[in-house]
Amino acid sequence: MNDPIGRALALSRRRMMAAGLGALLVPALDPRQALAQPVFADYPFQLGVAAGDPAPDGFVIWTRLAPDPLAPGHGMPARPVPVSWEVAEDEAFSRIAAKGEAVARPELAHAVHVEVAGLAPARTYHYRFTAGAERSLSGRARTAPLAGAAVERVRFGVVGCQHYEQGHYTAHRRLAEEDELDFVFCYGDYIYEGRSARVWNSAAGPQANLRQHLGQEIYSLDDYRRRYAQYKMDADLQASHAAAAWFVTWDDHEIDNNWVSDIDQDGTDPALFRLRQQSAMQAYYEHMPLRRQAFPSGPSMRLYRRADYGRLMRLNLLDTRQYRSDQPCGERWGVCNELDRAEAEVLGAAQERFVFDSLASSQARWNVLAQQVMMMDLDRDPGPAYMANPDSWGGYRAPRARLLRHIRDRQVANPVVLTGDEHQNYAGELHLDGRNPEGRAIATEFVATSITSGGDGTDQSPRMAQVQSANPTLKFNNSQRGYLLCDVTAERFQTAFRVLDKVSSPGGVVSTRATLAVPAGETRLTNA
Repeated sequence: MNDPIGRALALSRRRMMAAGLGALLVPALDPRQALAQPVFADYPFQLGVAAGDPAPDGFVIWTRLAPDPLAPGHGMPARPVPVSWEVAEDEAFSRIAAKGEAVARPELAHAVHVEVAGLAPARTYHYRFTAGAERSLSGRARTAPLAGAAVERVRFGVVGCQHYEQGHYTAHRRLAEEDELDFVFCYGDYIYEGRSARVWNSAAGPQANLRQHLGQEIYSLDDYRRRYAQYKMDADLQASHAAAAWFVTWDDHEIDNNWVSDIDQDGTDPALFRLRQQSAMQAYYEHMPLRRQAFPSGPSMRLYRRADYGRLMRLNLLDTRQYRSDQPCGERWGVCNELDRAEAEVLGAAQERFVFDSLASSQARWNVLAQQVMMMDLDRDPGPAYMANPDSWGGYRAPRARLLRHIRDRQVANPVVLTGDEHQNYAGELHLDGRNPEGRAIATEFVATSITSGGDGTDQSPRMAQVQSANPTLKFNNSQRGYLLCDVTAERFQTAFRVLDKVSSPGGVVSTRATLAVPAGETRLTNA
């Protein structure tokens, strides 16, 4: 036998069982046929399916074979396994638009990323996978419109901060039930890295965790893989992924709380922390519907990119963690001389050039910065003192001013910032100096609350009501769980703050707490 793969597959059934490969039983037939027809002891698609990064001619489709997702080796042999895929024009898969075969490789935990191309623009498709006799559930994804096309409307969701232990993923289920979306933007904190805890300290005092992380704080590649598997086994999260293609970015908890560059919050030797980053980044790629350009290289992966929705909207997806200088003020909220550091970076030089060029060259009606940490210059102290959050753009005044001046001086059309991280809903207007806002705002910002992080929450805390009164640029605040629903036309950028009455038990009811809009040609928020 001249084929090395065939030779490798010519193991006897006895040798396979001795090697602990019982979850995938391959009959002792022709090796190629055996590879093509695996028989799984358990359902291999337990982590669901996902699509991502839609383009005019296609999108990425993702799955991962894991018959026993939480076990060492996830119930799979250390060998490649073929996976067939189909993309159809209809939900019944009677009109196949594209199909093929991918290989789920053990080096990537048997994850599959297929970059589907050759599809029609601005059209909804359905996709699914098959391995052996097993078939995945089907997902839905919509291609982007052609570059330069006239687009009447774009509608999308914004999600993130989904601590597994602090609530149920009802918000994901409600998002999946919304009328068809063009895409979902996930700003980050898809997983949380901390150890299992039965009690956590919420704003309302000690709270019992509703669900438990498996194991301690995660450091190794196997740790991160197991944590992603635990999250992705949630049926509501799977429904959200199956409902629309996602654009994903990360924040801090995909690796470690408040990390930036190669610096963690514990003062770990950067060389050691880079090893942890490498593991976390590989696991992130393995579990997200990302294109090959995001493939990690050591402790680095490129996540900043852009997507155009015809002439209506340019979506710039930013990474505000990987290239950022260390937080000022020892990460303590307040004020210090380090807030004005001229050498401070949020985006890093290369990403900043990319963003500046993208904004300056855009012909789109709306120009969106989809990112992680608040850009509003928000004074967190309702009293006479000033308090900045050093982990937000407020802790990096020089790069924040560079970006806002670029938007203002280049007269970038209709800039809107989308943000997460805060575990609260906010809407506000961006000025160079938020404490002394003068003249017309430069841009507007919508901050999405969390899916679960922070527990049930409340409409608005007394302290945040005082903060809002002390900040004239802050127009709205709410502390419940939920997501944003953005509806964009040539006339306005409208955002509905969709909130849940509870995440502490299943069956939460979703409602619209507020709907705010930005009229085209203006940078002020209005009630819709």
